Amino acid sequence: VRLVESGGGMVQAGDSLRLSCAASGRIFSINTMAWYRQAPGKARALVAAITDSGVTFVADSVKGRFTLSRDKAKNTLILSMSNLKPEDTAMYVCAARTGMGDVATMTWETEYATWGQGTPVTVSS
Repeated sequence: VRLVESGGGMVQAGDSLRLSCAASGRIFSINTMAWYRQAPGKARALVAAITDSGVTFVADSVKGRFTLSRDKAKNTLILSMSNLKPEDTAMYVCAARTGMGDVATMTWETEYATWGQGTPVTVSS
């Protein structure tokens, strides 16, 4: 599986962005996809994840502002971000879990073996 992110950029606080993650290769093996982010000097953190059956997790820090969706026909994961804040500034990285992953572990970073290169998001105040 290969993941390629796009859509990042530099915006002002309050603006919106739409990130896309295109999957290719053995996509039939993917059961969960996720967006992580890593801000400078901070650990990587889960933003949102969605299973093949549609079970979704969204981090409290972005709940109500970010929406995750998965276009299976286009093999694409989309993160719609609105009302962006400076603290959302980070490298946003797409990840995929393959095989027979359980919903209970969909938030575990160790469950994700495939990662993209990331797309940067910078929000200025």
